[in-house]
Amino acid sequence: MSAKDAPPPLPEPLLVEVADSHTHLDMQSGTVEEALTKAAAVGVTTVVQVGCDVKGSQWAAETAERYANVHAAVALHPNEAPRIVLGDPDGWSRQGARDAGGDAALDDALAEIDRLAALPHVLGVGETGLDFFRTGPEGMAAQERSFRAHIEIAKRHGKTLVIHDREAHADVLRVLDEEGAPERTVFHCYSGDAAMAEICAAKGYYMSFAGNMTFKNAQPLRDALAVAPLDLVLVETDAPFLTPAPFRGRPNAPYLIPVTVRAMAAVRGIDENAMAEALAVNTARAFDY
Repeated sequence: MSAKDAPPPLPEPLLVEVADSHTHLDMQSGTVEEALTKAAAVGVTTVVQVGCDVKGSQWAAETAERYANVHAAVALHPNEAPRIVLGDPDGWSRQGARDAGGDAALDDALAEIDRLAALPHVLGVGETGLDFFRTGPEGMAAQERSFRAHIEIAKRHGKTLVIHDREAHADVLRVLDEEGAPERTVFHCYSGDAAMAEICAAKGYYMSFAGNMTFKNAQPLRDALAVAPLDLVLVETDAPFLTPAPFRGRPNAPYLIPVTVRAMAAVRGIDENAMAEALAVNTARAFDY
């Protein structure tokens, strides 16, 4: 194993327990038990396991049923909707070739997300939203239809909406306005600037910051964190992605949350215990547990 693939070392434990508000345990190496044990050793005692397709959402729901400190969110990722409808003959999605299923296949997938969203240990509907980074104009209609359906599912079941917004800020905010956002809405891996943070704050949307807020070029994210109301801020890994500096490029996991919490505390000019305390309270409120 090269140094680049080696898991980063365990950080100094937090003294106040926090939650990883967005992780993908199914994409990480090792068992769920190992991930949870390592995380708990540094004060990360709760995780929200997020689904990106039907199979991943089923796995998230089953895992949350099995472990008291794992909560589930279920959804079709914004890039999954066009794959279902239009197929993926040339493998652009990096998920293998797939046949087009049309609107009927999207309806079937949404019906399964709806069924899962009704389960008591599923606390969120997400990650859903819009992603204009990998999906061209032909896929946008499917993305938006799927996003609107997820908003409706979240509201009907009283679950938290978890948003994936990549290069689509204005359109995500527009659809939320048009549909009416659920009572609890989280922008996962918040990627907007300070001006957008003020819009989100005015609407009561939670903003969850990931390890990329530690990257050198991420000043706009730090500016957003500086102006976001402290009671609307969450922390996440989005593991195995977005490993915080100085471990960027190596595998991420929930046990690395303390690195990001300390970076967030520095941006806010508060001590890490105060930051962790706020994050713990906010995450429980955001996901209603």
